[in-house]
Amino acid sequence: MCSSDLMKFVIFGLTISSSWGNGHATLWRGLVKALARRGHLVVFFERDVSYYADTRDYHAIPGGDLVLYRDWADAAGRAGREVADADVAMVTSYCPDGVAASALVLESNAGRKLFYDLDTPVTLARLEAGEWPDYLPAEGLGGFDLVLSYTGGRALDALSRRLGARVARPLYGWVDPEVHRPVDPVRDYMADLSYLGTYAADRQEAVEQFFVEPARRLSRRRFVIGGAQYPDTFPWTKNIFFVRHLPPSEHPAFFASSTLTLNVTRAAMKGMGWCPSGRLFEAAACGTAIVSDAWDGLESFFEPGREILVARETDDVTTALSLPRDHLASLGRRARERALAEHTAEHRVAELRSLLDQTGGPAAGGQS
Repeated sequence: MCSSDLMKFVIFGLTISSSWGNGHATLWRGLVKALARRGHLVVFFERDVSYYADTRDYHAIPGGDLVLYRDWADAAGRAGREVADADVAMVTSYCPDGVAASALVLESNAGRKLFYDLDTPVTLARLEAGEWPDYLPAEGLGGFDLVLSYTGGRALDALSRRLGARVARPLYGWVDPEVHRPVDPVRDYMADLSYLGTYAADRQEAVEQFFVEPARRLSRRRFVIGGAQYPDTFPWTKNIFFVRHLPPSEHPAFFASSTLTLNVTRAAMKGMGWCPSGRLFEAAACGTAIVSDAWDGLESFFEPGREILVARETDDVTTALSLPRDHLASLGRRARERALAEHTAEHRVAELRSLLDQTGGPAAGGQS
């Protein structure tokens, strides 16, 4: 067991090695860097699947270990040894071996046993539809000391009521300001309005309302989409330009090249509320003006009208695009100030320390 100042975290997750088509990897990279900066050790277990191997853009954890494994039989021996002396052992949503990893963690001598659902609205929506997510143990989450949720609000009660979580607390998204920061614009990314995100069917209606329709109305403006998995049936217009999947290192240039960028929330997350996307914090940290769809809790992260613009219909976006550039630039500066003051990986590590303290676990803060 590590000392109370320097701790060992063992995490079983979806991926940290590839940012292709998922929002988990960039988040984990920022958090493990913040943990490593405080002297903690992180061991991250990730199943080595071909689609992430082919797009791998991260190969080593600072001060820790990235364990890539073929299947659970390949990982189980080392996983057992690592968890045995872990201060914190954590399983996450969409971990492809979540059931086996949960069983290992719950039967171990790890100091604190956590489940972190980075996809709580999706988890709860699948339960409502009568489907049991394959990353959840059959007995639910009652065996864990602490259940963290990327989503706050009423989702926390649902995790307790539907899945038996004894203690459910939010750990919202975050940004690494050393990665996401103002940089010089890049010609290929320059846009009056940009949107960065993987294609998702349950986001498409809002993308058409807040991005495609403004592009149709404002044919002389330039619109740019960056992301992956966009189908040929997407309703492209002549003034919408596409940039295929961008690694996190390119996100700052993408945002910095935009006068305004759009944040769109997936339907399940919007319906639940209190679920800010990682892209929201990334764009803010880059100092880019943001227009977001509306959802409950947004005002707790950024102040509408002062730090962020909110769109409820297409006209709200076209009106935003007509605002003076210096007004939008001021909006972006204030969003960046808020992100740096409250929404960095360092802030979330401090919050994690407090949550562990409150639930009787070891402090995660260490030496600041």
